[in-house]
Amino acid sequence: MDQFSKKTAEYLLQIKAIKLQPSNPFTWASGWKSPIYCDNRKTLSFPDVRTFIRDSFASMVKDLYPGAEMIAGVATGAIAHGALAADKLALPFIYVRSEAKEHGLGNQIEGYFEKGQKVVVVEDLISTGGSSLNAVKALRDAGCEVLGMVAIFTYEFKKASDSFAAADCRLHTLSNYSVLVDTAVRTGYIGEAEVDTLKKWRLDPSVWGK
Repeated sequence: MDQFSKKTAEYLLQIKAIKLQPSNPFTWASGWKSPIYCDNRKTLSFPDVRTFIRDSFASMVKDLYPGAEMIAGVATGAIAHGALAADKLALPFIYVRSEAKEHGLGNQIEGYFEKGQKVVVVEDLISTGGSSLNAVKALRDAGCEVLGMVAIFTYEFKKASDSFAAADCRLHTLSNYSVLVDTAVRTGYIGEAEVDTLKKWRLDPSVWGK
């Protein structure tokens, strides 16, 4: 969806939802060293960005998944974005926890749904794809028909694309790592000399920087 990708990348860099530091890498919770850090929750604090993402998701769902009957957000980062998109589309909304609660009703899926309903899943960030596809599995196990997933951003890891293919789940994102790097160079956020470092990291992030 080229009409969204450049503008989304510009917004993410502008509000510092994504930071690029090739010379001073971040450390992820997984222990990976990374020249990039993404926190898409920041987009909710900027009305123009929040509205752009809402409208872009709504347009994407209409174009790609015209049969959608419900939107499901992945907890916790995509709950708000999913709810906003569902409201724009006038569709019901539910959200999916990483695992079932250990108290109360023990729900993993929160909200009302019926078996057989056609669902589009909303996610904020795709890294390896594990947690995102866990939500897809939970919905399928509950009897929903998952049409696909839309997300704000993907690192474009091969592991993620392989996992989505293996799970037979379509994935469309507003922007991606390749567009982000090109946008960062075009806007002067980084120099050409740093591009090679950023590209090498994405090829094998688990060993980069060690």
